Amino acid sequence: MVETGPGTEFNPGDHVVLAFVPACGHCERCVAGRPALCGPGAQANGAGTLLSGGKRFLAPDGTRPNHHLGVSAFSEYTVVSSRSAVKIDPDLPLDIAALFGCAVLTGAGAALYSAAVTPGDTVAVFGLGGVGLSAVLAAKAAGAATVYAIDLVPDKRVLAEKLGAHPIEGGPDATEALRDLTSGGAEKVIDTTGVAPVLEQAYAATRAGGTTVTVGLPAPGTPLSLPALSLVAEEKTLRGSYLGSCVPRRDVPRFIAMYRNGTLPVDALLSGRLPLDDINAGFDDLHTAKAVRQVITF
Repeated sequence: MVETGPGTEFNPGDHVVLAFVPACGHCERCVAGRPALCGPGAQANGAGTLLSGGKRFLAPDGTRPNHHLGVSAFSEYTVVSSRSAVKIDPDLPLDIAALFGCAVLTGAGAALYSAAVTPGDTVAVFGLGGVGLSAVLAAKAAGAATVYAIDLVPDKRVLAEKLGAHPIEGGPDATEALRDLTSGGAEKVIDTTGVAPVLEQAYAATRAGGTTVTVGLPAPGTPLSLPALSLVAEEKTLRGSYLGSCVPRRDVPRFIAMYRNGTLPVDALLSGRLPLDDINAGFDDLHTAKAVRQVITF
């Protein structure tokens, strides 16, 4: 924090992690403990404003650019709502702290809260980007007996194996391979790809009585085809997970504590650091799966 406005709990010099849903703290969903679904926060994000409804950036031509999900962190300085920020210990390296605001919250939360992985569970994760690998780490931390990691990219499967998962090559045969290895499917299956056919695979790879969780964001209007009878006859559960069903002010400190004690080694997800001028090349590396998570240094 460089400067703070009146009435906030922050002070200049504080270190913070930013969450991409500014939770108002007062709406029905926030009060129910589901700040990721905050109505005013979603409205502000959709409108490109801060939670207050205002825009605080000023372009040289006098126009007011939109805020991106209340964070707009691809700049040397940004303006955020205090409801987007979580204070952290200043001794945590900032390049590591940056991982917790999106990838770790979403992936670890999907495993620990949305899927509710418990000791002895068999878990499968489709998609091994920063979110998927965070889910792998959290499932291991929760005591999963075996975690299967599915992706098309060999290097990501290698990294998942180093993190303690059993790798499976992604593609049309992945579901059958997983069902063979697990005698009918995994108990908890997490899809992080945002690709509807992969979600269908993940659901098919979930055993009777199991839970499929999806955190990916497909294009609006993308249809999903599932055998409806299986929801009843096999008592399967399909649920979405936004921001890992997390409460950032509770879970950012919790996940940082797990990192510090070695149970959530998220530093393994950091592929590299790059200056702001190279941001487009960084996105290209993500698109071509050359990187898992990169941090911009200023």
